[in-house]
Amino acid sequence: MSTGTPLKRAAATVKRSLGPLGERLGALGGGAAKLPGKVPSKLHPAAVWREASQTLAESLAPLWKQLRRLWFAYAWPVLSVVSILGWVVLGATVLLWIAGQAWGWQEAKSAALVAFLLFLFAVAFILGRSAYGVLLDLSRTRVAVGDDAVGSIAVSNTSSRPLLPADLELPVGSNTAVFHLPRMKPGQVHEDLFTIPTARRAVIVVGPVRSVRADPLHLLRRRVLWTDPLDLYVHPKTTVLAGSAAGFIRDLEGMPTTELSSADVSFHALRDYVPGDDRRHIHWKTTARTNKLMVRQFEETRRAHLAISLSINTDEYESEAEFELAISVAASIGRQAIREQRELDVLTQKGPLRCETGRNLLDDMTRIVGAPMRRTAVDLARTLADTVPNASVVFFVVGSGVTATQLRSAAASVPAGVRSLAVRVQAGAAPARANIADLTVLTIGDLDDLALVLRKAAA
Repeated sequence: MSTGTPLKRAAATVKRSLGPLGERLGALGGGAAKLPGKVPSKLHPAAVWREASQTLAESLAPLWKQLRRLWFAYAWPVLSVVSILGWVVLGATVLLWIAGQAWGWQEAKSAALVAFLLFLFAVAFILGRSAYGVLLDLSRTRVAVGDDAVGSIAVSNTSSRPLLPADLELPVGSNTAVFHLPRMKPGQVHEDLFTIPTARRAVIVVGPVRSVRADPLHLLRRRVLWTDPLDLYVHPKTTVLAGSAAGFIRDLEGMPTTELSSADVSFHALRDYVPGDDRRHIHWKTTARTNKLMVRQFEETRRAHLAISLSINTDEYESEAEFELAISVAASIGRQAIREQRELDVLTQKGPLRCETGRNLLDDMTRIVGAPMRRTAVDLARTLADTVPNASVVFFVVGSGVTATQLRSAAASVPAGVRSLAVRVQAGAAPARANIADLTVLTIGDLDDLALVLRKAAA
């Protein structure tokens, strides 16, 4: 005979029947009552509900995953064929039939029957398999703003029977182009050309090409995908800079340092031979004259390292056109540095850009999205000084909203001996040059003025 109360016996029975949930409930409420000298704790309803919800979610998770897979594999392809108008007509059919049955309205039953026959009529238009061979081709996947982006769609009938007329849809960004296919014989090829506007910098997703079969009333629409999507990069507009205007970049022999090296290209002096020196650097004429081994000593040279700080804080720009001009300026300077095989780093508030090749740089420039943010051009300049401590030339590309005081603060973060320049873009402004302490400030209002102001700064 059990010594527990009826309530405890009932709780034990419920815990055994619930299995894992019962064990959790026992851990929450019943475990403390077995400890000697402890006051039995009461089972809080919120804790019971939380544990029950977690256990139920864990138990139903595999079932929910399986149902989701079955839904997208079988149910969704069928239901997605019905258009919005089709669902409206289907709902009206059901309501009219119910009303006709409830109140004996023959007109409602007749309307429901007509709508049902329309659905059967629409099904006949979308049944059957299409056998298309579709080739989507873009002549160039990377163009500059304003250039022509031309593509083509070649569709062939790969079946052994004629195919009825159909429509092809080609998503281009947020828009959709429609191509009408005629009745095609077996083996027949139909080709269409199209042009994509490139008025703005963007990454445009082209495709996938899909065929659409629909009834005349568009109650049902059946779509089949035939290609993979392609990315079209509309790069920012750039201008070609002369070598002397590409950021005061010196050649390999033109940037000596105060550090001496035992092997380089810039000869500095002669010194006594020390065991371990490379014998190829022995100066034999001086050795013969002084009767002791003398070796050449060199000045250590370095290649120019260009760093560009591009502010993408839209609060510092007066308009979108001014922001796009700043991106074009940074892209032009960076592209010229890469063309001359110089070391390059480009940094924005959202992190560094890839600079291995000009293509990578322009791709990342295309993906830039400006936004209002707390980090200003001054904060970015300080980050650049920490990220690229070995830069020899630094460019700050900023908008017209950046003041002279902020430019002075940005220049203060640059280490001594590093040439620093600020390119301040202002739409419609005349090209100008000014100095703020050691910082050279270049103002441009058009991309074509960039080469001119750089030449003035180099003079």
